[in-house]
Amino acid sequence: MRSFARIVALAGLAGAVATGQSQAADVAAVAPAFEEVPVSNWYLRGFIGMTNQEVKKIDNVLFSTGYFEFLNEPEFDSGVLYGGGVGYRFNPWFRTDVTGEYRGKTKFSAFDRYDFNDDGIWDGSNDYSANKSEWLFLANAYVDFGAWRGITPYVGAGIGASRNTISDFVDINAPVNGQAYAASDSKWNLAWALHAGLGWAVTEAVTIDLAYRYVNLGDAQTGDVIAYDGTNNVYNPLYFEDITSHDVLFGLRYNFM
Repeated sequence: MRSFARIVALAGLAGAVATGQSQAADVAAVAPAFEEVPVSNWYLRGFIGMTNQEVKKIDNVLFSTGYFEFLNEPEFDSGVLYGGGVGYRFNPWFRTDVTGEYRGKTKFSAFDRYDFNDDGIWDGSNDYSANKSEWLFLANAYVDFGAWRGITPYVGAGIGASRNTISDFVDINAPVNGQAYAASDSKWNLAWALHAGLGWAVTEAVTIDLAYRYVNLGDAQTGDVIAYDGTNNVYNPLYFEDITSHDVLFGLRYNFM
């Protein structure tokens, strides 16, 4: 009898274990599976920055009628820019984006003197001032190098178009105390850029971006320069040739989840 009771007890224990395992399997079968949400290859970006601009040369048809000498070289003040774009990451090391930005008004200044008769006697001078602004659109490609503690260095290049606007142009002529002015004018140009920067992955979706960019904005010009009394003997806008800028950019990239 004791053997029979022992057998019955063992059979009951085995059945309980089997039942528990079956119930555990059923619970596992209906329990939801929690998976990480993958990050999309598409991303948005926004940025602000500062410009440090240069112009290779300014020119006017009247410059050819005498001798002109710059005492203060043509230059632009620094300015603020801001923009945004959308991009796509093809793999861990290569991505592209398209961006648009507005580059705020910056002051232009230059000062020259001239000798119209080429007789060694200075006939007068020109004190130039104006404002410049741009809309810049670029298609960019980047190579991302390996990340180190979440920081990824990168380089890139871009090509696109820039709409350059010169406004509020004034030319004060001394010692004759004359003044000339010109209407605003805008011009589209081919533009290109070189990039170098660092991306810091704060989260899987958000990256802080700090970058340097060299950009060539092409040319610009004023409207026709007219004397203060309204006279003008020749069509003579002031041309700005080969405008470039060294930009510092700070921005965010957001990868869609």
